[in-house]
Amino acid sequence: MHIEHASVIVDDYDSAISFYVQALGFELVDNSPSLTHDGRVKRWVVVRPPGAATGLLLAQADGERERAAIGAQFAGRVGVFLRVDDFDAHYRRMLDHGVEFLTEPRNEPYGRVAVFVDVAGNKWDLLGAR
Repeated sequence: MHIEHASVIVDDYDSAISFYVQALGFELVDNSPSLTHDGRVKRWVVVRPPGAATGLLLAQADGERERAAIGAQFAGRVGVFLRVDDFDAHYRRMLDHGVEFLTEPRNEPYGRVAVFVDVAGNKWDLLGAR
């Protein structure tokens, strides 16, 4: 058993794709036309870190309730953890692409960490080896 995708609600497919692919270095796995349950046009967009089995389904907000959840999916807490092999290189790449970091990198018992926000405003931990 495994989780295939987790969903992140975004404001716009294309800006979200750009953020995950350009700034974070993810792969664009799928970007296919699709339909909502009631027949309206949407897209099936999946990104994932290179070599990962689990991806993120980027779901463009549909309706007021979903728009209200943009950036608040984890109630203001860090909700996603991105572990990288070369923390310093990935951190620099993200800074070069304008990613907003809320904390400076620091060492914790579980590794090197810095908190950043994604294109939707959700908090993530960037994690590397200590």
